[in-house]
Amino acid sequence: MKPASVADYRALSRARVPRFLFDYTDGGSYGEVTLARNLADLAAVPLDQRVLVDVARIDTRVTVLGQQMAMPVILAPVGLGGLHARRGEVQAWRAARAAGVAMALSTVSVCSLAEVTAGGGAPPWFQLYLVKDRGANAAMIAQAREQGCPALVLTVDLPTPGARYRDVRSSLTGAPGLAGQLHRAAQVLARPRWALDVGLRGGPVAMGNLTQLVGAKAPLSDYLGWISRNFDASAGWDALAWVRAQWPGPLIVKGILHPEDAALAFRHGADAIVVSNHGGRQLDGAMSAVRALPAIMDRLSGAIPVLADGGVRSGLDVLRYHSLGAAAVMIGRPWVWALGAAGEAGVAHVLALLRAELAAAMALTGRTRLA
Repeated sequence: MKPASVADYRALSRARVPRFLFDYTDGGSYGEVTLARNLADLAAVPLDQRVLVDVARIDTRVTVLGQQMAMPVILAPVGLGGLHARRGEVQAWRAARAAGVAMALSTVSVCSLAEVTAGGGAPPWFQLYLVKDRGANAAMIAQAREQGCPALVLTVDLPTPGARYRDVRSSLTGAPGLAGQLHRAAQVLARPRWALDVGLRGGPVAMGNLTQLVGAKAPLSDYLGWISRNFDASAGWDALAWVRAQWPGPLIVKGILHPEDAALAFRHGADAIVVSNHGGRQLDGAMSAVRALPAIMDRLSGAIPVLADGGVRSGLDVLRYHSLGAAAVMIGRPWVWALGAAGEAGVAHVLALLRAELAAAMALTGRTRLA
């Protein structure tokens, strides 16, 4: 049976990738209250049905920061996303490029920026976390500049990781030593097709952008440990100004929920922001992105483009965010689920589904152009 929705791809991915990997992507922090809010609050935004309007031609195209896209959808940066299929971020970027949308490659992607761009064509956006070693940050920014990345996405809502109970239960974290290794190994053996395709044939299993810092042959646990020790909890707005001085192109600040933070980001050099609560993976109990969006739109008054993420599961959700002012939305879990289920073809199909659903929603609300 061919998947008909993002939810179908989630179910397929759950059956095909090891539990610790599925739960890492699927889960939120603490009791997952904010994760649930992202979905419920977005679904509660009503759409205004209109009739007897000429909607024979629907145009889903938008331009964001000078980049034309086939629809207002961008593949969000997702740590370890590339483990869901062999050299996964390479496959996802090929699908995104073919669909005419952007992708932001995570600092903690499996495939390095150099690997993703090796196939030629336009490079993706690059997402940056602030770490204690400013030299490491400067090197990553320089690489993104050298590779010609169209934009830099600075994620600012992770000074320290929120507690993710699913990761402890699956032994991705919280179970050092032999016991944790055996628990993860059992989950891998329960998914033999993934073990063969990704675990054995899809190496190296690492975080490609960090190999110079952690070591090319280091186990994944060493990478996770390095990350937890090196996020810069002391970073203030001066850090954004520092990044701005290093990066000459469009700079997008991701992880804004408060109107005053949106204004401060603009004041310190951001060319755009992403209204986001990190997919419900950080401060549990925080406001959903769709609830935060209107006040931020009012505060910025159109000074810079505002993007959003959190809870998008259909083209209707894309239209909901766009109707509230978002120039584009970022999707994280949907593309990773599709990658785990069917690789590049899965990501391509999810993007096609979103575009078709968006076009239908526009027609049924009497809108032929997103503008």
